Amino acid sequence: MAQGGSMESASARYELTLDALSSLITKRSRADKSNTGDRFDLLFDYLKILELEEPISQLKIIHVAGTKGKGSTCTFTESILRNCGFRTGLFTSPHLIDVRERFRLNGVEICEEKFLEYFWWCYDRLKEKINDDVPMPTYFRFLALLAFKIFAAEQVDVAILEVGLGGKFDATNVVQTPIVCGISSLGYDHMEILGNTLGEIAGEKAGIFKHMIPAFTVPQPDEAMHVLEEKASKLNVHLQVAHPLDARLLNGLKLALEGEHQYLNAGLAVALCSTWLQRTGHPITNLNQTGSLPEQFIKGLTTASLQGRAQIVRDQFTDIENPGDLVFYLDGAHSPESMEVCAKWFSLCIKEDNQQPNLNYQAQDYTESSNEVAQKHIDERSKDTAQILLFNCMSVRDPQLLLPRLMRTCVSHGICFKKALFVPNISVYHKVGSHTLPTIDPQVDLSWQFALQRLWENLMQGDKGGEASNTDQVCEEVKDDTGMSIRSCKNSSVFSSLPLAIKWLRDTAQKDRLVCFRVLVTGSLHLVGDVLRLIKK
Repeated sequence: MAQGGSMESASARYELTLDALSSLITKRSRADKSNTGDRFDLLFDYLKILELEEPISQLKIIHVAGTKGKGSTCTFTESILRNCGFRTGLFTSPHLIDVRERFRLNGVEICEEKFLEYFWWCYDRLKEKINDDVPMPTYFRFLALLAFKIFAAEQVDVAILEVGLGGKFDATNVVQTPIVCGISSLGYDHMEILGNTLGEIAGEKAGIFKHMIPAFTVPQPDEAMHVLEEKASKLNVHLQVAHPLDARLLNGLKLALEGEHQYLNAGLAVALCSTWLQRTGHPITNLNQTGSLPEQFIKGLTTASLQGRAQIVRDQFTDIENPGDLVFYLDGAHSPESMEVCAKWFSLCIKEDNQQPNLNYQAQDYTESSNEVAQKHIDERSKDTAQILLFNCMSVRDPQLLLPRLMRTCVSHGICFKKALFVPNISVYHKVGSHTLPTIDPQVDLSWQFALQRLWENLMQGDKGGEASNTDQVCEEVKDDTGMSIRSCKNSSVFSSLPLAIKWLRDTAQKDRLVCFRVLVTGSLHLVGDVLRLIKK
């Protein structure tokens, strides 16, 4: 009993911590238009309060901004340097299931005990010192400050920081003297905050450049590259272009993160790591001259791990004996460019799946031999396959730029969706998700999901059925056993909750054993995180 009470107490303390963290979220939407670096100078007050000015100056930091691929670049970078024998700290965003994912020490998310210790150390000191002029930091600013505290206290050899949004006014940009900076691929995202042109967006990202600190970027559109070069020149920054990694350098192995675009991110990571090693007194001899990669670099690139990006997970709950009937393909793409990359990845996976045994599925809480997996795959190949889309995106995104790109890229590879499912996210922006799933709101507003459904139906009709009213006429609304509603059209359904959609997928897979269902989950990292929470329960 005492042990159970202790566990309950620990769980309650963690929930209390997440409530305190949630109290720092001041806007219901991340895309609030006033979120343009208001009072950036406050961050330096917070550093003084937390006595972090000196510790931050001692950290050997790699700072990475970008629209697409910055999380993957940071993940590759961390993995390479960890395999080189360094103690690493990695700060990324957003988290998918648990906020502790944002803070990795030596490749592992911080344990609950340490997270609670450092959280309350920072939170209590800030609470004691705040006043009208210096209020509590907002959510992301607090998380960045917490990352600095964790990495300093844990005495990491290298801290890899992924910018949250933009660059110039991002909370991570209190760093004054990083070892090296990187900017991954630029594209159109968060335009309501960062600007409407690639040049404006590039200007925000280049805000992380520091005087005479070397920087790398990947090949960019001319408009963006010109701005990056101009900003670099003003600060005497030696800006170099890192080219995509040559796959032959991996000695027959594959990058740990799926997708052709990852060779671009891997190339940037290699450049960042080699420069960090050189500037911190650990140069690797002839790294760029020999035409080969050090063994530690290869191991880092081929073992890196990042949830929610080109991730494949079998659903074991449809049939524990044969879980291949329902497979989730998860990718948090949410910009037009990344949507196209995601669609290409999914299409190639389906094609490969249909042609040869694929032994790379991630088994969940059960183990089986390679021979067993291969036999199951052979059994699956005798079945038909059906592609299902499970989609949601934030209302600040333009689905007219996302869904057509997704559909047409898949079609160009010969892949079509049998059905599209539109759902609201479980997680909400103004509350940090916990271990327990929140209760489902029976009165949830589905107007956004209905709009997505209308767009999809019109796309499926070859852009000929354009009027929403025409599409509505072929839809029917039904209630399930719990009274929750489902609106079905010819090619799509809107579910009032994600658990209801997952239940429908599992029921459908159970009923139709002659079909393998392949579900692409995309449009939102929050949706991907919610799905992972549900299917891992």
